Amino acid sequence: MVHCPECDATFQTPEDVVFVDTDSSLGFISASKRYYTMECAHCGAVIGSGVAGAKSNAGGGAT
Repeated sequence: MVHCPECDATFQTPEDVVFVDTDSSLGFISASKRYYTMECAHCGAVIGSGVAGAKSNAGGGAT
């Protein structure tokens, strides 16, 4: 089994983790891509992250 490194909770079901869409509108990432974090549903510790494809029309257009 896989365990959370922070609280030692066992990940047995999909509900044991939470995927969070970390949008570039939060201010610390200036890009048109979607960033995701995977967090422990028990304590909130970030245990993974990833990048998905670009958002539609996020980069704007020529002006």
